[in-house]
Amino acid sequence: MARPPLTLAALATAAVAGLEVRAARAHSRGAGGAFDAVELHSTDGRHLLIRAPRSQTAESEQSADLVALRALTPGIRSRLPFAVPQFVGQAPIGPTRAVVTEFIPGAGRTAEELTGSPELAADVGRAIAAVHALPSGFIGDAGLPRRTAAGAREAAVAVIDRASDTGRLPAALVRRWEEATDDDTLWRFAPTVVNGQLGADSFLVEGDRVTGVIGWSGLAHDDPAHDLHWVLTSTGMSAERTLAAYLEARAGGADAELARRALLYGELELARWLLHGIDTHDDEVIEDAVGLLDGLVASVHDHSSESLTTDTGPVLAVADVERMLDRTPRDHVPRESGATMLTDSYDVSELRRHVEDGRNGSGDDERDLGLTAPIPLDLSDWGDASPQSDDASADAARAARGTGTHGPSA
Repeated sequence: MARPPLTLAALATAAVAGLEVRAARAHSRGAGGAFDAVELHSTDGRHLLIRAPRSQTAESEQSADLVALRALTPGIRSRLPFAVPQFVGQAPIGPTRAVVTEFIPGAGRTAEELTGSPELAADVGRAIAAVHALPSGFIGDAGLPRRTAAGAREAAVAVIDRASDTGRLPAALVRRWEEATDDDTLWRFAPTVVNGQLGADSFLVEGDRVTGVIGWSGLAHDDPAHDLHWVLTSTGMSAERTLAAYLEARAGGADAELARRALLYGELELARWLLHGIDTHDDEVIEDAVGLLDGLVASVHDHSSESLTTDTGPVLAVADVERMLDRTPRDHVPRESGATMLTDSYDVSELRRHVEDGRNGSGDDERDLGLTAPIPLDLSDWGDASPQSDDASADAARAARGTGTHGPSA
């Protein structure tokens, strides 16, 4: 049962010394049903947010988020062109605790909305690049995860092995994913600071500007591809501007195979969903995951797309996977590294229906689902990204997404 706003407002006064609340209202932005949240206005003009987790997984996320927020010192925050939640106080509530942070103005947007206009799309790209450009020393100082390129490969292999050992992973997917992890070229990259859980729902926006980024529980030194897969599969008209702005801001720091790894990570999320069902002994989740994986295998036989590796044949397009993952419930599935997987937006029945539509060719909007037009990739320019004109940056980004000047190629 949701906690009443007045209850949380009263709790906030216990969490923050001297706080007097003059107004409170329920707040749902980015909560995904995992938290009770209330927006607060104090008598001294402060604007705050209090959140209390509804489940053990939400509490674990909150704890990891607090560690990350404390690691993001004022000096680190000053390097970011957007706001990050600032911890104010906390108070116990039953078996858990409620946490108060400074409120960040801005509205949530879908992936398509974030990449719908050139101005906002470019600001999103610059925001991601700013995270990846942070100096990494504070990560180790805070005891947050640090992973090498070899470690990132090993983590992907571990997920594949675990999923394969269940006996429920289609052999075609095992082959494709093993080919990707065996390709040395794919794993030649320099790790950066990453948000680690970045998605469309991480961004707060006002007009054409990113005002804040929330959800830092996955903060680490890791593969930057983790933060980009949602951009590569967005259908927004200006998604190439997000990548162009990112490439330009990274000034040569983006490796040539970044997008291929991002697509691989997108596919592996379905393997994690299967493992989540097995770990929690949830037969419904297992059946849904198996159905989704089987449906995706069937779709790859009907459509051709760029390989995940530099020297193998067609692979599964993940535009449908990533967009469907945006509809799945957020449950934080532990990863082998100790990080978590966000599955807050899963709507499994709808996801299953879309996969079946793609397999049977019966979708109402096949182009929008991405099942009949997998995104091809030409990533040869990624490793040489450098400051350039908007047109040149956009061209490189279109190559990364497999788009031309008139939109996605079929």
